[in-house]
Amino acid sequence: MRILHVAAEIFPLVKTGGLADIIAALPNAQAQRGSDVRVLLPGFRGIMAGVTDLVPVAQIGPVFGAATAQLLTGCLPGSELTAYVIDAPFLYDREGNPYVGPDRRDWKDNHRRFGLLGWAAAHIAFGELDAEWQPDIVHAHDWHAGLASAYIRQHPSLKTPTVFTVHNLAFRGIFPMECYGELGLSTEFLTPSGLEFYGSFSFMKAGLVYSDKITTVSPTYAKEIQTPEFGCGLDGVLTERADDLSGILNGVDYDIWTPQDTKIAHTYTANNQNGKKLCKRALQRDFGLQRDGDSPLFAVVSRLAGQKGMDLIIDALPELLDGGGQLVVLGTGEAEIEARFFHASQAYPGRVAVRIGYDEALSHHIMAGADLLLVPSRFEPCGLTQLYALRYGTLPVVHRVGGLSDTVVDTTRETIASARATGFVFDRPDKAALGSRIRDACALYRNDKVGWRKIRRRAMLQDFSWNDSAAHYEVLYRNLL
Repeated sequence: MRILHVAAEIFPLVKTGGLADIIAALPNAQAQRGSDVRVLLPGFRGIMAGVTDLVPVAQIGPVFGAATAQLLTGCLPGSELTAYVIDAPFLYDREGNPYVGPDRRDWKDNHRRFGLLGWAAAHIAFGELDAEWQPDIVHAHDWHAGLASAYIRQHPSLKTPTVFTVHNLAFRGIFPMECYGELGLSTEFLTPSGLEFYGSFSFMKAGLVYSDKITTVSPTYAKEIQTPEFGCGLDGVLTERADDLSGILNGVDYDIWTPQDTKIAHTYTANNQNGKKLCKRALQRDFGLQRDGDSPLFAVVSRLAGQKGMDLIIDALPELLDGGGQLVVLGTGEAEIEARFFHASQAYPGRVAVRIGYDEALSHHIMAGADLLLVPSRFEPCGLTQLYALRYGTLPVVHRVGGLSDTVVDTTRETIASARATGFVFDRPDKAALGSRIRDACALYRNDKVGWRKIRRRAMLQDFSWNDSAAHYEVLYRNLL
């Protein structure tokens, strides 16, 4: 099969979250299974600098406000996969991350910047931009690529099947009506049963309505988003399309996320965990924490946002400290939550340490050195950090929601006895529920070293590799074809 993935991010070139990791890993896994896979990306600075051997394929400008634009092809770093890159400097050559400027506000022309991404996907599908390659399937990811299926549906003779994956329904790509005329889409789509969304229009809704199949990144999240609590105003659309909606769990690239990585302080395995002690000592040293092997070391590697439950961690911090625990935080996000973590580090030096920002290499060191990872998200489509943590033997503490529910087995008497426990799970997104499981984790860590090592070993042996996920997508594609 010839598969075109359409996305705004790809690791390691442009990354704001887990989407980038997925776009780097899933196409590779599909290629290894024999498919002919390519990726379409906007020409952000990191992508233009990182994709090698770029050559022009087609001139496509002026378009979407850009006087000059062209489609390039090149090779993705670390793989043999081909990337299409939309080179439109007027739209993409900017400071800031892909979606917001240095002032943390959305770029006002995001509708045109990501409208072009979907438009280019449709014209590649038609064979107009690259006469030598046409996809059998167009697979678009999240709101940024949501218009791809609408542009394909708009063409009277283009029948290329489309798949749309929801990575996070909360980001819906909503724009005012006055922007719609700049996209070149039919006004027939601008109805409550189409793109219209409470007086505006939504890129995410376009993907949900006009794609042939919809997937999301865990089975539980696929059910949750059909409810008002998690549906973000789109639960009615998703319920109507329930027969075309499925949840396929994300995977992990274990070549990247591994405790046998020589870049961490010391390597270790599930059967020989001694190196993890050295990683913990190094992490305590580097973050200025007390070097205490008996203190359970909790970690946060996350966007510091209310959705991620970061405020709950601060509220439950007394339970963590009373249990003899330490906390290391790496992330960036909402200013108020950043400030609260910073104040906690000032109030508890040697026990709480915070780094505001994101550092890919440092996140690996934290995963290797910590004993537990806190993931108390109020909602979580899949979550990748808990999957990374499992491989490093860093037991996740998670809210029973979305993909967290699908991937972590709670430590109870029953699951300990049946040798299934891999972490700690709580049922309500509040301080009391999180604090209770933190206390339980601290007690088990201090009082049952043998039991802890057994649970850690079991966590490290969990297999969430991409091959299984790729096989599920392959079945979905073949059914469409």
